[in-house]
Formats: sequence, structure tokens, C-alpha cells
Amino acid sequence: MKAFETIITETADSLAGPWRRPHQMLNAQVYDSHASIHDDATAQKLGFQGGTIEGPTHFSQFAPLCERLWGRTWFETGSISAHYRNPSFEGEEVQAMLAKPGPGQKQCKIRMVKRDGTEVLRGTASVGDEGLPTALDQRLTELKPLADPVILRDVKVGMKTKRQSVRMDLDQKMGDLYPFSLEDKLEVITEPSAYYRNASGNPWERPIIPMEMLSVLFQYRSRDDRLPIKGPAVGLFADQEIRLLRGPLFAGEDYQTEREVVALSGSRRTESLWVRTTVFASNDVPVATMLLNLASIKDSYSSYQQEYSELYA
Repeated sequence: MKAFETIITETADSLAGPWRRPHQMLNAQVYDSHASIHDDATAQKLGFQGGTIEGPTHFSQFAPLCERLWGRTWFETGSISAHYRNPSFEGEEVQAMLAKPGPGQKQCKIRMVKRDGTEVLRGTASVGDEGLPTALDQRLTELKPLADPVILRDVKVGMKTKRQSVRMDLDQKMGDLYPFSLEDKLEVITEPSAYYRNASGNPWERPIIPMEMLSVLFQYRSRDDRLPIKGPAVGLFADQEIRLLRGPLFAGEDYQTEREVVALSGSRRTESLWVRTTVFASNDVPVATMLLNLASIKDSYSSYQQEYSELYA
């Protein structure tokens, strides 16, 4: 059984996938009791042309490229580490590309672009752990410190949440944050794979969860272990890394997640919360991690200016 039927363009130093139009599946997402950045009206109020496609949706387009390089190992210890540069929107075509690693290396640079050359994301892909810093390992060393926090003023680096049980069945709707199922996603995923549906002929004899849907699984119970973030405010994914330690992860399997605040940073428009989620199997063994920079947009918090004046006047 082949993992993918994706047509890949190969040169001496790179691999590129086909142009794809990812589907926007979060129009009905509810975040902090209001519509999210993926809702057209909400996004337009904040200066975007429309509801954005969620960043990890793009991870699927890299999977065939990485599988071409590393085979089965990609599904077991693969990692994508990405800085989101520009949003993409329903109907736009995007292409995934990677630079081939050198002989014996297990990490390479990746990027995604639109037809007009606009860069959607850049980062690294890798397998195993050979000690090289990922794109976000490097980003963490370069962050602009969060000065004068308002939305994140009660959040401290080192805060941990209690463990939460998570599971993703094929037909399970994943709540207000993700109002669709794995089955819904597989109907429109940019890179279908027999590994996502079939046990027969699959190396692990069980259907596996696509990397983009791991983001959904890991965030599924995040609203049940709330960190002390002021709101409501609209957030967006600015950086994201998903790393498999003992993969793949399976549909219908019970896991536990635990989150830890590892950094706080800021920009002119946002306050950023960097959280590392560790995922455990039923035997308490860590099987995957996710590092996520959730950037809250200052202008979306209605009392931001008033509270800033009260705190820092």
C-alpha cells in the first residue's frame, strides 16, 4: 500500500508538491463565545480580506514530500516546525516545497507560497532527534519580550495545566473550536492517504491521524483547562510545531494532554502566548508534542486601551 498518490516535482536539491486549494472548515468556529478569525465578518473587522485558513491545514501538503525523503520514519518521528508569515484564504492556490537535506542529515528547510510568490509559511521538517534546533527552537531565542501585558497580564511562564483526556473517533465532531469530524476532513484533505482510512496493508494495521488533525486533537480540551487570559479577544496561530516522538497517533485511541506556558512575547498588534502541549498514551509514555504561539490581537479586546491606561499610566 502506497502512502500517497501525490505527484511530486523533484530536482537535484528540492521537492515540490502540486498547487492545491485548501478548504476553510472553521467558518462556524466559536472562540471565547464569539466568532473567530476564520469567520469572514470577524476577520474583515480586523483588517483581513476574509476568514483565514487555519495554519496546520497546510501541514498535509508537506506530508508526501517528507514521506518521499524518510519513508515510514516520517509517520513515527516526523516534525514540522513553522512560522506563519501570511494568511491564505478559501480558493487561493498554495504550493509546498522543501530543500533536500544533505547526506545523512535528518532536517530540511520548508516553505509554502501562493501563486504570486507571497510566502505563507517557512520553517523546518525533520525526523528523529539529532539535536539540531528546529525553526521554532531558533525563534524562541529571538523573541521580543512581552512588555506591559494586558490580555496576558496574569499568565506566567512555567504555568501548567492538569491533564485532560482526548480522543478522536472518525465521526466525532470536535466541539465549538473545531465543528467538524475527522471523516469530514478526510473528504476534503489536500493529500489523501490510504493510511488515514485503512488498516489492511497499513504498516501499523490501524488508520492513523493526519498531522494537521493532530492540532485539532491536541487543542480539543484546551478550553477545559483555561489559562488566565483576559477576553474575549480574537487569537490566531502565529507559529506552530508538531513533533511525533512515538507515532503515529490513531483514531479511536485514548490519549492525555498536558500544557505548559514556555514563553510570552509581544508585537505592536499582538500579545503572544507560547504553549507546549505534551501528549501521553495510555501507558503514560509521551508520544507527541505541540508548540503553539497563540497571538491575541490587541484591537479585538474591547477594553484594551482602558485597561492599559489603568495598568501603566
